[in-house]
Amino acid sequence: MRKMFLIALLVCAGMVQAGEYAYLVFTNTEGTKTALSVTDLTMTVNGTQLDVTNAEGTVNFTLTELASMEFSETNVVTALENVLDGDKPVQVYSINGASLGSFSSLVQAVQQLDRGAYVMVQNGKSQKLVVK
Repeated sequence: MRKMFLIALLVCAGMVQAGEYAYLVFTNTEGTKTALSVTDLTMTVNGTQLDVTNAEGTVNFTLTELASMEFSETNVVTALENVLDGDKPVQVYSINGASLGSFSSLVQAVQQLDRGAYVMVQNGKSQKLVVK
């Protein structure tokens, strides 16, 4: 039933003109959001996978783990999304913006930080990270 609903939703989404919407935001069942540009967007259901391709590449979603998708004017995603390379140097900040130092890699930072929420910055990109 869920698969049929998603297929119907995909067909409807394909008929909707994006207009002022530049992004399609996918939310999985854990609440993680992924925003993709609608430029050259195509979606294909391949068995239990949804393959989404745009001008930037292809992202695959497991249909049973996909909770929703919606058009958005911005690519601002409020949930965690992995945008950093785990093996490159990273600067770490508290949620309040205080610098907590630099680490040789994201992996090293996660190993050395106490539990809590942090902002990681690498090559001009930032990511919220929760250490449990």
